[in-house]
Amino acid sequence: MTARWVVDVVAPERDLEVTWQPISLLRKNNPDPDSTYFGPVQRTHNMLRVMESVRAADGNDGFFKVYWEFGTRIHHDKDREFDIAEALTSIGIDASHAAAFDDEKWDDEIATRMDAGLALTGDDVGTPIIALDNDDGDRVALFGPVITRVPTKEQSLRMWDAFVDMATVPGFWEVKRTRTESPDFGERPS
Repeated sequence: MTARWVVDVVAPERDLEVTWQPISLLRKNNPDPDSTYFGPVQRTHNMLRVMESVRAADGNDGFFKVYWEFGTRIHHDKDREFDIAEALTSIGIDASHAAAFDDEKWDDEIATRMDAGLALTGDDVGTPIIALDNDDGDRVALFGPVITRVPTKEQSLRMWDAFVDMATVPGFWEVKRTRTESPDFGERPS
């Protein structure tokens, strides 16, 4: 939902150029291989391998295109076992990148990019992490915002501006309340 908020509302209104970075819940949470959590996060980790393979060939735009397609299939279509090669070809990406799914050589790239985000926030956070430059040109970041739906345009822009203000204030660390509703993903993106 945070990605939709940024892509659909904030980026065009605040002239943002977004660089997408991976976060592997497999690597972050290190679940026991016998747990029910392990299989799903192993699969999403392997999807990150594919996205990094695409980034190497097609840059940030290719990475985002694949991220958006994979996320749409998972969250809108409720399909967590879709065919990776078919998903790639459906958006005009070479299906040969699907081979990266089982290729551990991409794990170092995932770790390096993920660690850069966590170095800005600390390790006791999850996803999303948003990083930006403060007025002094220093990179700062916060975990969040975690949202269950994209707010109206006016609310979205106020929330973005407040997020930027909080992220750039030295000594600010956290705002949180208990989540009382599940995500509402809205219409399937086209």
